[in-house]
Amino acid sequence: MDLPLQSHLEFGFLPHMGTPDEVRESVALAERLGYGSFSVGDHLAFAVPILDPLMQLAAAAALTRKLKLMTGVYLLPLRHPAAIAKQIATLDRLAEGRLILGVGVGGEFPNEFALVGVPVKERGPRLSEGIEVLRKLWSGEKVSHQGRFYAFPEVQQLPTPMQPGGPPIWCGGRSDAALERAGRLADGYLSYVVTPEMYRTAITKITAAADKVRRPLQHFGTGHLLFVRFGGTREEALDTATKHLSVRYAMDFRRAANRYCALGRASDVAEVIARFRDAGVRHFVLDMIGEPAERSLQLEKFASDVIPLLQ
Repeated sequence: MDLPLQSHLEFGFLPHMGTPDEVRESVALAERLGYGSFSVGDHLAFAVPILDPLMQLAAAAALTRKLKLMTGVYLLPLRHPAAIAKQIATLDRLAEGRLILGVGVGGEFPNEFALVGVPVKERGPRLSEGIEVLRKLWSGEKVSHQGRFYAFPEVQQLPTPMQPGGPPIWCGGRSDAALERAGRLADGYLSYVVTPEMYRTAITKITAAADKVRRPLQHFGTGHLLFVRFGGTREEALDTATKHLSVRYAMDFRRAANRYCALGRASDVAEVIARFRDAGVRHFVLDMIGEPAERSLQLEKFASDVIPLLQ
């Protein structure tokens, strides 16, 4: 079967929400420019300062009745899923059912796993079992669980999320195991640092995994987090993206930026978006690279100059 994808494109972005004023400004900017969602990342310890994603989204939820809210992605293996089930159910109610839970395994910073006593090699199985626990608890029924990592006697966790059965769970990752998990367990796929060709291959593998377990899917979300930087030339934009991403990831990011970013003029960026659209992406999460003061202008330029080229 083919995955049941939505027909239209959606655009959201990674907001900078470090203060109450920045939360208000981010929501106002998104709604004024017509963006549809916020997405926030997650780490317990990272190369640069990073806030808790669920608390950021809760702050935004109090200020918007339009925007979808997404974790992109939440490192579920670092936490016990029962506690996260309660937090996500609460957040989904605060967001009035507009929450998407993107989850992933992480692993690029092993010390954050050591911080909570979780072996890095267990992160994949912990994520798969964690998803099972979330869905059990979100059912609102009396449930029990006996697994490799988590076990509890019969319990009922209420209230349930606003969305029946809980918010859609989108899995990230690029490995074959991650793609198999997405097809077998997830409601969507959210990619990161892949090319359009890699995305197309990923969708093929996800489809095969869903077919193997005969999942009766009615909808399947397809997202991609895309680094974007406008510039007078592609080389100028590449220089800026390299500078900022190398600091963020504590490594020389130039080769990766050249391969995975959308860079240059509006037409150059639109061309990259179109290639991902043709590969199956329907929800784009824009990470506008640059100084915080520049991001609003870059988002305005995307809305005014790129989106019309894709319609």
